[in-house]
Amino acid sequence: MSAGGGTRAIIAALAANAGIALAKFVGFAITGSSSMLAEAAHSVADTSNQGLLLLGQRTSRRSPDVEHPFGYGRDRYFYSFIVALLLFSVGSVFALYEGIHKVQQPDPLTAPLVAILILVVAIGLETFSFITAIGESNKIKGDVSWWGFIRQSRVPELPVVLLEDAGALLGLAFALFGVGLATVTGDPVWDGVGTVMIGVLLGVIAVILIIEMKSLLIGEGATPGELVAICDALTAGKVQRVIHIRTQYLGPEELLVAAKIALEADLALPEIAQAIDDAELRVRNAVPTARLIYLEPDLDRSLSAEL
Repeated sequence: MSAGGGTRAIIAALAANAGIALAKFVGFAITGSSSMLAEAAHSVADTSNQGLLLLGQRTSRRSPDVEHPFGYGRDRYFYSFIVALLLFSVGSVFALYEGIHKVQQPDPLTAPLVAILILVVAIGLETFSFITAIGESNKIKGDVSWWGFIRQSRVPELPVVLLEDAGALLGLAFALFGVGLATVTGDPVWDGVGTVMIGVLLGVIAVILIIEMKSLLIGEGATPGELVAICDALTAGKVQRVIHIRTQYLGPEELLVAAKIALEADLALPEIAQAIDDAELRVRNAVPTARLIYLEPDLDRSLSAEL
């Protein structure tokens, strides 16, 4: 995926969340709703998160140097991991604290219709951001399920934005639930209940993101489909078979491939060099993200033994 698709989704989410955060803070100042305050903190966290994702995209484009010979592609994984931590600490923990406090010491809401109006408008803006993220994700998702896309994607920004937007929409629904019931029943405890639900939701999303981003930071290899395509591309021409192979994503758009390949016997040195060059070209054509390829030639000893 080019960075452009992820950037469009991030910018759409950033613009929506910045406006929503301001509206929610105004709503909290007017109504005193803890659900509104929790959602405002959630939107502030999301806005900061999108800024971090953009920063990660920028710093990851730095050229390789002596200290980092493979470049800075994993900066995007690092900042996505920080986003997950912020979503947990700023969003989830704050919402849980505020919700529990409101349940224990409920305060009546003032002008609850203002809160409901702001929440409805926020749902519309978040829906726009979510649809944008879905549209950009569909370009690279393929036939896998959405859960499979989140688990398997080596591009961190779109899964992060997708989960954030889905969580924001559900959080707004929970806030609407809490404020609505508090208004209908006259019992402000429901506002606190809605806030606790928001905190639990954000905690679940944050834990999923932390697990996925940690895995990418440690280093994930090619997907099963990519690995099959690489091996198929290698085993052609004068390459008899792949003896063993290791892959790892150095960044969302840069895959390292290291393999020992069995060549035909009795090849001259120029023929070996040409066979390796041809194999590298086939792999890059099959899997464009395979930019760093190291091939070690060897004889196909299994065939030699049979002969």
